[in-house]
Amino acid sequence: MTKAELAEQVSEKISLTKKETEQIVSIIFGSITNALNRGDKVELRGFGSFRIRHRGSREGRNPKTGMKVKVPPKKVPFFRAGKELKEMINNKKGSQES
Repeated sequence: MTKAELAEQVSEKISLTKKETEQIVSIIFGSITNALNRGDKVELRGFGSFRIRHRGSREGRNPKTGMKVKVPPKKVPFFRAGKELKEMINNKKGSQES
């Protein structure tokens, strides 16, 4: 699902235009991004939480040449699904898995 598809689904459920809903979705995503950028944890009860993880420097390999390269430390966004989301996905009847 894309951001535009999400906005379209939300606009079908509430009495706002698609454009207004796209703005709201963008504001929500921007708020999550800004909070993570400040180092805050974002928790959406029943859905999950977002936080930043720190990866240390390490030695990697260039896949083309096989030469060793130093990979610098970096911050990466991390999402952990909430208990309710996990249960809903795992207990859903008629899932698409065979």
